[in-house]
Amino acid sequence: MMLVDSHCHLDFPDFAGELADVVARAREAGVGTIQTICTRMTEFEKVKAVADRFDDMYCSVGVHPHNVESEGVVPAAEIVAKSQDAKVIGIGETGLDYFYDHSPREEQQASFREHIVACRETQLPLIVHTRDADGDTMAILEDEMGRGAFPGLIHCFSTSRELAERSLAIGFSISISGIATFKSAQELRDTITDVPLERILVETDAPYLAPVPKRGKRNEPSFVSHTAAVVAELKAVSEEGLALATTENFFNLFSKAKRPTT
Repeated sequence: MMLVDSHCHLDFPDFAGELADVVARAREAGVGTIQTICTRMTEFEKVKAVADRFDDMYCSVGVHPHNVESEGVVPAAEIVAKSQDAKVIGIGETGLDYFYDHSPREEQQASFREHIVACRETQLPLIVHTRDADGDTMAILEDEMGRGAFPGLIHCFSTSRELAERSLAIGFSISISGIATFKSAQELRDTITDVPLERILVETDAPYLAPVPKRGKRNEPSFVSHTAAVVAELKAVSEEGLALATTENFFNLFSKAKRPTT
């Protein structure tokens, strides 16, 4: 049984000095492939260095909406250029975050669209972060989809049924984090129940959002198995079936990644 952690941040200081142990624990837990996510273009080389260090680890390239003000609106051409590396399999994370408003909303929207242009050119999946911004997020995605199709997913899905339905309608996938295991997340679990299994991925978003029974601890890729177990129950499939489906979904979406050979 193999799982994929489709979204984590192993370049963050939380993992400094013990990265090899963290990856070893992931392997022991059956996590065969990991994608570590870029949040700043100025730190892309550091993110890529983490991915380069390990077999079956990949990365993305992009600017988190929190960081747009400090990083600037990066032109699509620059994102495309960096995406040519063999280890880069996705674009982002990008999107809109109106909860914290760390960056001006107009700049977030402009950055989001530049990432989409890069996705359309490369056909690498768009990794979307959205918080308290579902309406604008979907308006931009639907508008841009009308200019030419591109693949993508909503990462760390934790919001409304409407967002799930509209995302699925444009061909996107839904990635589920440890939030689905939280006692307070019944509405989210109800929505996940109705998301087609062939559109679901699992992730940790480590070091954040450790799932029950690890809640309160620093999250890490090995913990994705706890989230997967809950999703399997919601989808009324075995844990092995859920692992098989979500792994297949990951490689179908992030088609540049190579499947592990062992």
